Amino acid sequence: MRSEILFVIIGMSMVTQLPRIIPLVVLTRMSLPPLVVRWLKHIPVAVLSALLFPSLLLSDGRLSLSLDNTALLAAIPCMVIAAKTKNLFLTVLTGIIISALLQLVWY
Repeated sequence: MRSEILFVIIGMSMVTQLPRIIPLVVLTRMSLPPLVVRWLKHIPVAVLSALLFPSLLLSDGRLSLSLDNTALLAAIPCMVIAAKTKNLFLTVLTGIIISALLQLVWY
């Protein structure tokens, strides 16, 4: 293997890992205020929502709120199950089953 490739791999791994490691090391030595801790707990939900909702609401780059949008129809019972049970496995299983049933019925 050429040394340039090895240096690129090492450099890329450093650029990927340092932004993850530095906050972890710094924040483990600090005591954060309760307000900040509460705020940080909302970040995963916000990121997941930002990633998920465009794929549920958009079809071919356009807003799709019709009954043809099977992903959105399957997401509704999943949200109910997730809110009531807070069980990830049951939520995913519900989504898979509902999506499969909708695919059979609609197509």
